[in-house]
Amino acid sequence: MATKVLLEKLNEAIAREIQVSIQYMWQHIMIKGINSQSVGPIFRQIALAEMLHAEMIAERLEYLGGEPTTQPTPIAIGKKAKDMLKLNKKSEEDAIALYKKIIKIAEKEDDYTTKKLFEQILSEEEDHHNTFSMLLED
Repeated sequence: MATKVLLEKLNEAIAREIQVSIQYMWQHIMIKGINSQSVGPIFRQIALAEMLHAEMIAERLEYLGGEPTTQPTPIAIGKKAKDMLKLNKKSEEDAIALYKKIIKIAEKEDDYTTKKLFEQILSEEEDHHNTFSMLLED
């Protein structure tokens, strides 16, 4: 069905989604200070969205004959709200770059379902990136 390259990229995507799910949820729990009441719930909301992404990608990977990873990419929490937001913005930038590659690979393999799935997820990741970017502005 799918090439080894595509299956590996899907697992890389799952590892990233697991990472940010945990990262953002722990930030939601650990954030302190004046921004905690406004930013904390945003971390939680995005963490839950990322877990849904992991689930959708895992379902697709399993359908294509792969086995979903359970290992996240390295998790970084940060100490202060601004540090957390910078880490999260970078995580979203990395995801956006990866998902654009996956879309190209899927298209090349005539896998339009995977392409459509990642176009949808990419749009949501760009929204997350925008949220973190706006929160970092002075």
